[in-house]
Amino acid sequence: MTDYSIFGAAELSRLVQARTASCYDITLDFLGRIDSLNPIHNAIISLRPRDEILAEASAADEMLSRHGPTGPLHGLPIAIKDLSMTKGLRTTFGSPIYANFVPEMDSLSVERLRSAGALIIGKTNTPEFGLGSHTYNPVFGITRNAFDASKSAGGSSGGAAVAVALRMLPVADGSDFGGSLRNPAAFNNIFGFRPSQGLVPNWPAADSFFSQLGTEGPMARSVEDLAFLLDVQAGYEPRAPLSIERPAASFVQSCHEQIGPSRIGWLGDLGGHLVFEPGIIDLCETALKTMTDIECTIEPVLPNFDFEALWGCFTTLRQFNLSARLKPLYDDPAKRALLKDEAQWEVEGCLSLSAIDILNASQTRTAWYATMLELFQTYDFLAIPSAQVFPFDADLHWPEMIGDRKMDSYHRWMEVVALATLSGCPVVNVPVGFRNGLPMGMQLIGRPRTDARLLSLARSYEMILPFKTGRNEP
Repeated sequence: MTDYSIFGAAELSRLVQARTASCYDITLDFLGRIDSLNPIHNAIISLRPRDEILAEASAADEMLSRHGPTGPLHGLPIAIKDLSMTKGLRTTFGSPIYANFVPEMDSLSVERLRSAGALIIGKTNTPEFGLGSHTYNPVFGITRNAFDASKSAGGSSGGAAVAVALRMLPVADGSDFGGSLRNPAAFNNIFGFRPSQGLVPNWPAADSFFSQLGTEGPMARSVEDLAFLLDVQAGYEPRAPLSIERPAASFVQSCHEQIGPSRIGWLGDLGGHLVFEPGIIDLCETALKTMTDIECTIEPVLPNFDFEALWGCFTTLRQFNLSARLKPLYDDPAKRALLKDEAQWEVEGCLSLSAIDILNASQTRTAWYATMLELFQTYDFLAIPSAQVFPFDADLHWPEMIGDRKMDSYHRWMEVVALATLSGCPVVNVPVGFRNGLPMGMQLIGRPRTDARLLSLARSYEMILPFKTGRNEP
């Protein structure tokens, strides 16, 4: 008998719409994976009752036979990151403040998934309010790495990454501010795509004008599946005033196009500014060497920029942006007592900022964007590792040291992701291999709004990967 969990979302959609696989059988196989693996890895939370899920899968089959598919995700099981509101389904944001919160509305991302026919079966675990690149919270506990359950899954889309890597889901939504799509994808040997600023809109939002550093995006075991989910997620939304139109061609169609000769600038450790655990740079440089087989030229490059000032810009704008959501909770003493230290640190940092501090940070970001545009006059793409450490002990809150260098905040160990975040450019994590059985990934960064071309490069690279993505053993 066919095990449908081996297929990605795009292939499952083709099977459903050709009537060669039923939504019921597909859902049953994924639920079987969840039953077997989720008790170990704790990736999927708030799972709906099995009989309800299977009844909806049967209804999707009936609808298909009578009226045809409702959309590209018709009848496919999806679990939503627990930072997005889902109508009628517990949504905690990883916080004890919202431990029993059941929204009466869907977020925009969930609206689009439902409209595409997705069968929403539950949520995926995330750190409290998405803070930190390690998925644990006091409501649901720790999500554990797909390859070693004693290690971190990364975050904040850690539950999504592990669920996809272990074939508990065909594809998953994630979100990314400080690497939350890229780091867990790297830690679990899958792809994670942070789209161009505005391409995937977010609603509702406490602030729709200043909050420009976070975005939602897809996670998958293949680039085609990234593109498949991005086709559902992307596009202008009037309620999100800074959102942009999607290209006329589908991302699935575009990702299959030949990329042609390309020049890639390798940023490495930024001239020693960043510190990495041994093996990460080597894995990335080996992966880059293989890209010469797809007509890529690799050249080391060091941008002329003050990277310490850039990190200060990131932390300032992050504190300013996050406080739109967190400060009302901080202002209530009872709720403040339930906020983790990192959340309180972000708010307290914001309270110490002046308008000039925020203006200076925005000007630094503007200067960095100009630097990126200058780099893209020479290079088609840029490359840099996706993380500075390999998956670490799951019982740690965050790595306080990398080598002999002390990390001065709960997120300094993920500084490597800030460059792409601040640029607003599209960036994709691609797997680069393993060290001591633990995965690592590399960021490929494209020019502004060239998401389709970046996906095409990622797929060309995927075609020459010497290993499979996800964790493929039964």
